[in-house]
Amino acid sequence: MNAQVEFKATAPPLRWDESGGIRIGKTRVTLDSVLASYHKGAVPEEIALQYSVLSLSEIYAVIAYYLSHRQLVDDYLKERDHQTQQWRQQLSEKHNLTDLRQRLLARRQSQEN
Repeated sequence: MNAQVEFKATAPPLRWDESGGIRIGKTRVTLDSVLASYHKGAVPEEIALQYSVLSLSEIYAVIAYYLSHRQLVDDYLKERDHQTQQWRQQLSEKHNLTDLRQRLLARRQSQEN
């Protein structure tokens, strides 16, 4: 007797968050974070140790989605990186973070004297 198995395609456990980022499952772990670990050479089991809130099947699903949609995800990651750089520059300009370390050290020295 030949048993037939019914296979169902499942969507990757990805969702957009309120800030425009992609999170995995019901967690706060970003797609960016998991893929950064993957690109550094971590295997799914190592990533599961880094992000214990993710199941191994979620990690494999995310990596499989990435490998099947590499250009789309890479474009997303580049855009996120660009947005992060803009945000950092705006924050630095707004709060004059360029010489913050020097100002803090000077304040510390003046308080010690």
